[in-house]
Amino acid sequence: MAKQAGSKPQRLSRDWVSGSVTGNLMSLSWPIMVHNALYMVGQTVDIIWIGRLGSAAVAGVGTAFIVHMLVLSAKMGLVTGARAMVARAMGSGDFSRANHLGTQAFVVSILYGVFFSILGLVFPTQVMGVFGLRPEVAALGAEYMRVLFGGWIFYSLWLMAFSLMQSSGDTTTPMYIHFVTRSVQLILSPFLVFGWWIFPKLGVQGAALAMIIGQILGMIVGLWFLFRGQKSRLKLTLKGFRLDLPSIWQMVKIGLPALFMGVQMNLGQTLLMKIIVPFGTLAVAAHTLNQRMEMFVQMPGVGLGTGAGVLVGQNLGANQPKRAEQTGWMATVILEIFMAVCAAAVLIGAPVFMRLFTVEPGLIKLGSDFFRIAAFGYLMNGFVICLQNSISGSGDTMPPMVISILTTWTILLPAAFLLPRLTDLGVYGIRWAMVLSLTFGAIAYLIYFHLGRWKTKKV
Repeated sequence: MAKQAGSKPQRLSRDWVSGSVTGNLMSLSWPIMVHNALYMVGQTVDIIWIGRLGSAAVAGVGTAFIVHMLVLSAKMGLVTGARAMVARAMGSGDFSRANHLGTQAFVVSILYGVFFSILGLVFPTQVMGVFGLRPEVAALGAEYMRVLFGGWIFYSLWLMAFSLMQSSGDTTTPMYIHFVTRSVQLILSPFLVFGWWIFPKLGVQGAALAMIIGQILGMIVGLWFLFRGQKSRLKLTLKGFRLDLPSIWQMVKIGLPALFMGVQMNLGQTLLMKIIVPFGTLAVAAHTLNQRMEMFVQMPGVGLGTGAGVLVGQNLGANQPKRAEQTGWMATVILEIFMAVCAAAVLIGAPVFMRLFTVEPGLIKLGSDFFRIAAFGYLMNGFVICLQNSISGSGDTMPPMVISILTTWTILLPAAFLLPRLTDLGVYGIRWAMVLSLTFGAIAYLIYFHLGRWKTKKV
């Protein structure tokens, strides 16, 4: 297929479907790893400041963040469809189609962002009431949620802009933009939380507001690079724009299983939180801190998995299924080594990590115990993250959805409910249930990826 007329060579200088599989994987993935690590740095620093407001603030914000992740996971499902289609088009050399698909993806992002901005502004109290939290915890969570979701339209466009750049093979530009925007958030957050200098003391709302300001800046710069910049592999334009409903439907159809997978996983996490709540605020806070720390540990792996998914899509677009498979396995091996190192560090130094977030002795003790249990699931995470992303990057999103449903609803939640009641593990049984579900998921993804049916998926 013909390349886009007027495309500049520097935007298409790197061929991701030839050369070293490992070299391409690492070159494409490391900026995504940094990008994701920056995201988690923002979340981690925020929870450090919020931790100074007390365990009720940590529990409230942590519970609100579960809702945020629920909406985010649904959005990432839609991103998966756009990512798979753009990557295939880039791999086949059809840059005009890749650019056309990019503009259609923004239509979906705008509608999605507006809907959840309105929903989050109007119903935060009702949403927090679902969890059965203590009134002061629920009130703090609602305050955080109202501000955070008020800016979801900006977040939606920010995510799509960065994802389109990454799926085209440009991962460094989003990384640099994210570094600047996250720096703005990190600087502003303590000033807005504690009311330093001339800023008002906004508490948990200040942390959410600092995040939104950073996202608005990231959205503006990201859109400028896609529509006006000279070094983006994608050069989007609204000239001659037409609504392409078949392409949008194809994008949504590919993304729906990934969307449903993310939603049901986070609904599962919501129910998991409800199972934890009766064990007290300390247990909720310890679980919240562990979830944040685990996300931080996993983010480099998510970056590697995302890079693998992009390369799988581009290699299949270039009719190179063998290279696509090699990419998936190589990413898994690299991530397994990284996760083994992280597990060892956590087993040895869990209390040290917990003291970064809180000074409460009881919370440090319980959080450290939770963290050490989680370390046993880290090795399973390597298989789940890389193989899931590789399969989804091919456009074959239905099997990951099925595996996710089985993992969450037949393993995680039943085990989390029963282990504390049928054994003497107590609240620790919930954390062991999480390890058990990861093990099941790892085995399922290994089997399906080895079968290779994902290589025949048509997009």
